[in-house]
Amino acid sequence: YLPWRGITADTFRFYGIQTKIDSEGKPVSIGMKYANGDVHVRLVDKKEFYWVKTGAVSKPGLFGKDKFAAGSHKYVTITEGALDAASLFQVIKSPVVAVTSSSSAVGDCILDHSYLSSFERIYLSFDSDEAGREAVRGVAKLFDYDKIFVVKFSNRKDANEYLQHGEGDELRNIWWNSKRYLPETIVSSQEEFDKILAVEPQYGIPYPFPTLTAMTYGIRTGETVLLTAQEGVGKTELMHAIEYQLLRETNANVGAIFLGEAQRRHLEALAGIHLERPVHVPNSGCTRPEVSAAVRELVKVDDRLHLYTNFGSDDPDVLLDTIRFLVSARQCRYILLDHISMVVSGLATEDERRKLDYFSTKSQMMVKELDFSLIMVSHINDFGQTRGSRYIGKIADIRIDVSRDMLNDNPEIRNTSFLVVSKNRYCGQTGPAGRLLFNPLTFTYKEDDDARYPDHQRFVSSGNQVPI
Repeated sequence: YLPWRGITADTFRFYGIQTKIDSEGKPVSIGMKYANGDVHVRLVDKKEFYWVKTGAVSKPGLFGKDKFAAGSHKYVTITEGALDAASLFQVIKSPVVAVTSSSSAVGDCILDHSYLSSFERIYLSFDSDEAGREAVRGVAKLFDYDKIFVVKFSNRKDANEYLQHGEGDELRNIWWNSKRYLPETIVSSQEEFDKILAVEPQYGIPYPFPTLTAMTYGIRTGETVLLTAQEGVGKTELMHAIEYQLLRETNANVGAIFLGEAQRRHLEALAGIHLERPVHVPNSGCTRPEVSAAVRELVKVDDRLHLYTNFGSDDPDVLLDTIRFLVSARQCRYILLDHISMVVSGLATEDERRKLDYFSTKSQMMVKELDFSLIMVSHINDFGQTRGSRYIGKIADIRIDVSRDMLNDNPEIRNTSFLVVSKNRYCGQTGPAGRLLFNPLTFTYKEDDDARYPDHQRFVSSGNQVPI
């Protein structure tokens, strides 16, 4: 452990950064050991790097993460390179980890996303060149912007340059004066306007039901779709049908957050639609290999469908972080959430309302920021209002209400669902949006081509659903 470029031997010892010397005692290279055992080597006489691999199964991820336990401090700082991490730690004495380079920054942070999320603040201390600025933009998208602070260097390129010039105090002051990250959200030139307007209006991905597609122009990214109904109407099966459509009609990645539904049941639902059989029941007539093959045929490739299951109450911030991770790190263009009420179930009424308002606002902002589609379910009360918080319905771009006469003696009527578009920011079309017939033998929905809106009006006026 030898001092070098303003970094002390004690700091190198803390991080396990060793210097290799030749037979004459001259430094040859610096070895930076990662948590998985791999060593990133930098030559001393010229800026060249190479890896010494240990054969570890895990990828290196962030340098220095093994020196600071997750959540052990309020703040964590990420630098561009291990030497910068050692330099900054030497002056601020709080957790500092490093990405290998600006080009690997996003990937390194994805690998250790949960670790980084355990800290209240994340400081980004990347080089002050264009590659470093691009890395800041990429990494910031992985987390809630409220957690991100940016260390902006003034007259030096990186943290180690300050130590080399004996400016440790200035480096410390720069870190303490870091500002919250603000994305570039304002455009003002005609050139920027022209670029925005050059994109032609497009049809979205069609829903499984033609009338709903005709009224909404399909499912688009950058919008929140809210599906509402009373309990037991069949919202989850409708969400399965929409998810199946997205997987079949696109090659996009899909994130499925079905709180309270087991992963096996979820996959069986998708396979059942594909095979037109209720494969989740014992006498479906389908073998397990057939079910597995159906899912494989539908999903097509690994790392396309991402399932998240968490039974019971959840912290809204945890779920928001999960959605951001699925979109930014896993490139999911469509997120399905069933259902929003379970995010805060079990809380006192006022706490539930506040947290649902919070989740609704933050999720809608994220949808616009990251340009993905969020399709979520909410229960309603006897007055047609979203349960727990009215704000859920206010933030949605499109609201689709589902009703069904579940107590009718006629099985055909009992298995018929009515759709109403009660809110449509995109094109303004609202009203009855079709009648869906559920086949209990195939466990699938199909729109009734002969549906007549007066039938729906009679059902609504009978008291089964309060008009919105």
